[in-house]
Amino acid sequence: MQKKIIILPECKNEKVPQATHPFYHSQELQLRFNDIDIVGHLNNSIYFQFMDLGKTTYFQSILPGKVNWSDVPVVIVNVNCNFFSPTYMNEKIVCLTATTKISEHSLHMEQRIVNPETGDVKCVATCVMAGFDAKTAKGAPIDPVWSNAIKEFESIE
Repeated sequence: MQKKIIILPECKNEKVPQATHPFYHSQELQLRFNDIDIVGHLNNSIYFQFMDLGKTTYFQSILPGKVNWSDVPVVIVNVNCNFFSPTYMNEKIVCLTATTKISEHSLHMEQRIVNPETGDVKCVATCVMAGFDAKTAKGAPIDPVWSNAIKEFESIE
């Protein structure tokens, strides 16, 4: 798979932590009128929907073949998000997604919602996903196909 490090303008907000790893996956996002809250900016609950879309397209783009979404071998067990800057209706934004760590039973991801024209980071989220067997509804090792594809894409040993 051909991959390229995504390079955006530098974020000027000193409160935003620097990424400790490259991002190879970006998903353009479309704002809708009903995504905007009463104070005129993107409602914070919508960021999580956008990050779910980012994870979905990330997995679709790096896994071999078609993803069977009715039998996904991972589930979210923790999500933390820090918000840094509001997003407004006519603003262009993208979701950057990376897996930063993977083990036999879990993977750690970082996602950022960013204005690709200014580099303004809107939020930074971390997510832990655990291996899961949908048939038994119990924890399981992460499917080796998923694990190997993620490790190869992210250059994780």
